[in-house]
Amino acid sequence: MEPRTLVALVIFAVTYALLSLRRIPFLNLDRPTVALAGAVAMVAGGVLPLDAAYGAINFDTLALLLGTMVTIAYLREARFFEWVAHRILRTATTPRRLLVLVVFASGILSALFVNDTICLLFTPILLEALAAARLPPVPYLIALVTGANVGSAATLTGNPQNMLIGISSGISYGSFALVQAPLALLSLAVTAALLVALYRRQIPEQFSVLPDGARRVNGVVVRRLLAILALVLAGFLLPVERLVPGLGAGQRLPFVALAGAVVSILFGRYKPARALARVDFGLLLLFSGLFIVVRGLASTPLLDGLHASLAPHLGGSTAAQATSFSLFTLLGSNLVSNVPFVLTARDWIAAFPHPTLFWHILATASTFAGNLTIVGSVANVIVLEQAKDVAPIGFLTYLRAGLPITLVTLAVALAGLLAIARFAPAFG
Repeated sequence: MEPRTLVALVIFAVTYALLSLRRIPFLNLDRPTVALAGAVAMVAGGVLPLDAAYGAINFDTLALLLGTMVTIAYLREARFFEWVAHRILRTATTPRRLLVLVVFASGILSALFVNDTICLLFTPILLEALAAARLPPVPYLIALVTGANVGSAATLTGNPQNMLIGISSGISYGSFALVQAPLALLSLAVTAALLVALYRRQIPEQFSVLPDGARRVNGVVVRRLLAILALVLAGFLLPVERLVPGLGAGQRLPFVALAGAVVSILFGRYKPARALARVDFGLLLLFSGLFIVVRGLASTPLLDGLHASLAPHLGGSTAAQATSFSLFTLLGSNLVSNVPFVLTARDWIAAFPHPTLFWHILATASTFAGNLTIVGSVANVIVLEQAKDVAPIGFLTYLRAGLPITLVTLAVALAGLLAIARFAPAFG
């Protein structure tokens, strides 16, 4: 192995190992700064020149993330999500119905507003309501995070790895949702049924009155922002690039997201600094660093060699390849987290005989993989960290629900994707 390849491999391995840790007690680093350190190391180690490192950053993906987060920040300032959460809680008439509603509400909202955001905003509200109703919090917290992960698979803006897949694959927002949304809804139903069965003995028949759902919101601002959001979603679906001469192929999503952010700022009433303070710039830094780290490794023969060695073991038929790739994605996403895995695996999709199908498999498997373990996704960590003082959830406690939910929902979704590919050759 030549020295440059060895240096790239070491930097990549150390970066991904540190990213997989929940905490790094011996270093003053978190995940975004680990990615930044890895990117700097790729340049300092002579793997990439600085110009190539800059070129590795996919600004379309960063623009899509930034635009989406700004619009969500304004809705959050208007207390829209708090109002929605309390309305959902007031709608439930029994604890079991509440469990099902939490799964579907978190899933559907995550498809529109990104799963990490929904988990961040809903966890404290849910904990407050559960305490008032004297309900065991663990089943509902797991329902929140598993529903958010599953539901986020429905759209290209449901989670960060889907945004990356949308930019990399060139699949349109509408065609992606047309395939993924029904499978996500079916998987949400499976998730709810499994959770009701798993926790049937822990959930009582009745609960006391929940907190009042009438939370103060800025109705004028919320209505404006929802109208803007509707326009953004329409822009995702319509051929906007025909109206904007400067847009290139595959740039519809980031442009529309940024345009929506600008309109939200203009009509959202709140000062930009107040909303921008809620934007997760660390996530943008994480993506930027990972783009460079992965490009550094991809500039060596290692990734092509890895794919060449794995290809013969994926099977000959489409079903066998899909199953093997799904399981490999499930394991890889839990080993290094789903976003870093997708950054690596996206370069393999073109080699499959049915690339569109395998883009959907990568999106589904990497997203559903987040439900397997506590550290399977950032959404999991957000919920469990916020709830640790009230309802600590251990690895095995979570795995008891996460394992069957992950395996069953992935099997159901994979069967659906293969069925669609069989009866719609253009999709495969």
